[in-house]
This record gives sequence, structure tokens and C-alpha cells, in this order.
Amino acid sequence: MSIPLVSSFRSAFARSLLIGLLPLCGAAQAGPVRADIVIERPGIALAAARSVVAAANAEAGRNGWAISVAVVDNAGELVAFEKHDAAIGISPAVAIGKARTAALLQAPSKQFEDFVNAGRPSFLSTPGATALEGGIPIVVDGRVIGAVGVSGAHGANDSQVATAAAAAIEHPRK
Repeated sequence: MSIPLVSSFRSAFARSLLIGLLPLCGAAQAGPVRADIVIERPGIALAAARSVVAAANAEAGRNGWAISVAVVDNAGELVAFEKHDAAIGISPAVAIGKARTAALLQAPSKQFEDFVNAGRPSFLSTPGATALEGGIPIVVDGRVIGAVGVSGAHGANDSQVATAAAAAIEHPRK
């Protein structure tokens, strides 16, 4: 049973709260975005990331490789991931690290590995970077929208799978 005074107080409070918040909601959408303050960075959509994962699994499957595959956005944040049942235990973390490295460097993770192998071990202290081959940026219309990282097929094979996966989005079949 509701007491009428309390009930009407709740309704009035709820209306006041809602009315008070409406201008705030509208302010977030009002006017054009100021280009001198806000930058727009296109990122990979979930559906596209899932297509990249599927392309990676198809390439790995054709070669009999059990992999983990990760797709990140242009900020290195995970969008899609899949681990084959037979993939080794460390491969998920490595695949994600390779993808993040490629997205943040906007270059294949092998480039980072090459720096280290060429006698520049200080690159190993770069926070969050994985100096292993197998991370490839995903580029659409000349812009890096994310990256794919593959682990489990080893070195050049990881890059082969990641390159095929990125190409599925960069150059879709018609």
C-alpha cells in the first residue's frame, strides 16, 4: 500500500530529476564537433573484426595450424578474439600483444622484432609492445582502423595468416 503523499513526492521528484537532466543530454549532442579540439579516429567495427577472425581461421585451417587470433581497434583495444581448441596456452596473450603492437605502431609487429634483433634491445622496454612477428595493421582507405595478431603457427606462418586476414577487409572479394 502506498501513502499518497509519499507517492506524489516520488513522482514530483522523478519529474524534476528528469526535467533537470534533459538539458544535459541535449548539450552532448548540440552543434557541430570542433575540429580544433576533437579528433576522429575511425576504428574497426565488430562485424568486420569477426570477418577478420574468420579469414584468419580459414587460412590457418588450410595449413593445419591451430592458432589464436585477436583483432584490436586503432587504439589497441580488443574487439574480437578466438582460440582454436588445440592452440597452445600462451597463444592468446601473444596474439593480443602482437595485434596491439601493430595497431599502436601502425606497422607490422615484425618491424619491432627486427629492431630488437638488429641490436637495439632497448626497444624491449617499450610498454605494452610485443616484439614478435605476426601482428599486421588493418588499413582501409589509407587509414589504420585496427590490427590483427596471430599466434600458434610460429613466426612467418603467423604473419602469413595475419596478412591474409587483414586482406579480407582491406581488399574484399566481390
